[in-house]
Amino acid sequence: MKKLLAAFALGCLAVLAYLLLKPTPVDPVAWQAPQAPKLEGIYARNEVLKNIQRLAAGIGRGPEGIAIDAEGRILTGFDDGRVIRLSADGSRYEELANTGGRPLGLSFAADGAPIVADAKKGLLRIEGGKTTALSTEVAGVAVGFADDVDASGTLAVFSDASTKFPDPYYLRDLLEHRPNGRLLAHDSATGIATELARDLYFANGVAIGPNGDYVLVSETSAYRITRIWLKGEKAGSREVFVDNLPGFPDNLSFNGRDRIWVALAGPRDEGLDALSDWPLLRKMIARLPGRIQNRLAFSPVKQSFVLGFDLDGRLVANLQDMGVNAFSPITSVEEHGPWLYLGSLTEPSFARLPLNLAIPDAAAPPEGWQQTPTTPTRANP
Repeated sequence: MKKLLAAFALGCLAVLAYLLLKPTPVDPVAWQAPQAPKLEGIYARNEVLKNIQRLAAGIGRGPEGIAIDAEGRILTGFDDGRVIRLSADGSRYEELANTGGRPLGLSFAADGAPIVADAKKGLLRIEGGKTTALSTEVAGVAVGFADDVDASGTLAVFSDASTKFPDPYYLRDLLEHRPNGRLLAHDSATGIATELARDLYFANGVAIGPNGDYVLVSETSAYRITRIWLKGEKAGSREVFVDNLPGFPDNLSFNGRDRIWVALAGPRDEGLDALSDWPLLRKMIARLPGRIQNRLAFSPVKQSFVLGFDLDGRLVANLQDMGVNAFSPITSVEEHGPWLYLGSLTEPSFARLPLNLAIPDAAAPPEGWQQTPTTPTRANP
């Protein structure tokens, strides 16, 4: 028995030494997470997102970002590097290119060409089945983790989530909680890329506001959305647009009129918030194998979560669902016509929700929409 206890004690010491001494690039800082809003009141749980319709099932995994062109065709990218375009009626799709990386956010250049924020390749343009790099380095610093992009005119604004931790090591950035993110811009008229803002906490979703006056960016690990002014007296300054969100804000979108949509990749984690002022413990967690970190980071209960705000940052829509069949995590949301289109980092399809279920006075979708095929056919070899 004594030998068994001695062996157990030695094992515990070995594990402790591993957690305390193993080299890691993660250098956590102490901070104080704000108390998470309860999922009640304006954030009350509901099942609105149970009414989604899945599209493009079975042709790829992880359609993280969504973009919709003037013809209603839907653009998305998968975790194997493919970027595809689904016809407006959902019956056919074509493969536009393979970036060789991980396409995340998407938008369109002034001439209609797709622009892609690729986590491994930087900011790309797709034309004629090929990709061209627009920005791989800005202000002397390599684009480490291009995450989302929004374009207006000749300007494409995109996020560099972390200059320290590349994809897929975003959990390390959250554990460290240092402002390793940037907001960048590429001007197609000059070919010049500039740094609009730095010191952002995991810069994620991007949405250019009305008239291009400002751009909104999600700071995922700070649970907030920040507004950075591009024009006018406030040009170059920043301010909080929405603070202390009930989840991790991911991609953003502006409907062109009166609403900002926010995809929440998941609800706040009490354990992570509780460790905010315990940097040593977070550093020990960072030394754990990736599989264990992932199990600690993600709740076994799936929850889909989307919020809508007016242009003053007031909540106008709270959309949720929870359970094994929930479409989760939702990482992007785009309003187009009578629909909200939803993307996901890991789901094998993307989805849409009738807009009138989110905004009661919105127009209903056309009759027969339920017959849209779940799995489209490929239009090109």
